[in-house]
Amino acid sequence: MELEKFISEWTEDPAGVKDVFVEFKQILESLDNTEIEFHARPGVTYSMRGVKKGQDKWPLFAMVDVIDDDPANRWLSVCFFGDCINDPDELGDFVPGGLLGQDGHCFDADDAEPKEYIAARIKEAHSNQ
Repeated sequence: MELEKFISEWTEDPAGVKDVFVEFKQILESLDNTEIEFHARPGVTYSMRGVKKGQDKWPLFAMVDVIDDDPANRWLSVCFFGDCINDPDELGDFVPGGLLGQDGHCFDADDAEPKEYIAARIKEAHSNQ
């Protein structure tokens, strides 16, 4: 599987985001009726997408991107369609047309700090699909 290969070959991680990425993967795997799609664009992004079987409004409910513009200093951007989540602590950024051409809400995770908050948004987006 391409996603597993990507994770096993990701050896340089000074920002410590690989463990957060793996944790988000485990959350996606634990959700009912969920499949994970993986899209690799080396030098740009590695995109893990949570897709809920049977959803018809959106092609995914969560997108976890490893930003790869500097492989020695990767960071995560986790995005949702704007109407699928709330952001009570206002930690995310509204991105007009930024998620597959639709308005999105994105969270940067360049360290492990906001992971619980983002994990809650993943579960919320899943339940709202």
